[in-house]
Amino acid sequence: MVESSIALDNIFRALADQTRRDIMSRVVKTPLSISELAEPYKMSFAAVAKHVSVLERAQLIVKKRQGKEQIVIVVPSTLQIAEEYIERYAKMWGDRFDNLEALLKK
Repeated sequence: MVESSIALDNIFRALADQTRRDIMSRVVKTPLSISELAEPYKMSFAAVAKHVSVLERAQLIVKKRQGKEQIVIVVPSTLQIAEEYIERYAKMWGDRFDNLEALLKK
């Protein structure tokens, strides 16, 4: 459980930043090089590389060398950990609202 908690902390910490969420949304669609990732941002290549490193430490992405470039690829299984956590609470709150609705109808 502690290992899972640490993984969730890292995932949510990494996704707390808008730039990293944007990087994730772009990489989910197609693998991209760090150079391609850096293009739309008004920040240095090094700053984008740091964002990529945070996502990599959280195991949300992996980098694969392809010639001279490093290609960034999403790791779906890590996203699934966060999804399962959120779904557990969504179900819990859905059940509570259903119970409240039933109580109010009485």
